[in-house]
Amino acid sequence: MNQTPEAQRDDEWMPITDHLGELRKRIIYILVVFVLGLVGGLFGAKPAFDYFVAAAPVDNLDLHVFSPWDAIGLYMKFAILISLIVALPFAIFQLWSFVKPALGRQEQKATLRYVPGALFMFLLGLSFAYYVVFPMAYLFTAKVTKSMGLSETYGVTQYFDFLFNILLPISLLFELPLVILFLTRIGILNPFLLVKMRRVAWFIMAFIGVTITPPDAISDLLVAIPLILLYELSVLLSRAAYRKRIAAREAREAKLSES
Repeated sequence: MNQTPEAQRDDEWMPITDHLGELRKRIIYILVVFVLGLVGGLFGAKPAFDYFVAAAPVDNLDLHVFSPWDAIGLYMKFAILISLIVALPFAIFQLWSFVKPALGRQEQKATLRYVPGALFMFLLGLSFAYYVVFPMAYLFTAKVTKSMGLSETYGVTQYFDFLFNILLPISLLFELPLVILFLTRIGILNPFLLVKMRRVAWFIMAFIGVTITPPDAISDLLVAIPLILLYELSVLLSRAAYRKRIAAREAREAKLSES
């Protein structure tokens, strides 16, 4: 006798220990790729450093080191950034592989599309943070520095800490729509819960905007407003995914009732 897709998935369910073993295996895969990306990132650190210095918001950026460890620490930060870009889509794929047995065939195909989307959204967030948020935040702080009669002498570690503290959080937060869409497709979230949490989410986004940017209202708004818009986009995508999920479930139930 042919089994229904739901019954087949029930048969594929594993004990909790097997799930933990599978999760551990996926995490190990991700760590291996991250370490390999880290090794490759060490070779790409110098070209990336040269690019960011050449593309700085001001001409003739003069950076200094105040510790023998500054250059080594900077190399590692660039290597980690490069490794993160490489490992992120692979990590999303491993997450998809972990939840794949609990998904229907159509859901598997739909959620697999998130893998290239995750890389695209990360790079989009990286571009937005570097070409929009960072120059305005940097030029604003430089203007305040000059207005106080101070001269700008930046350490290379302080400059790139300032840069990375803007780039990395914003780039990761640009993954929010895909994460919410994915969780909606597998039934963990729904748009009704997201709407109910809207005020809390807005507060969290505003708090993040204040935390990861310099202490000025312009930079806070430059980060908080796009994050709030990303959340609202996530709600819209969640609604569309929820309707498709409900329609697919009703179609399966109708097909079962006819058989």
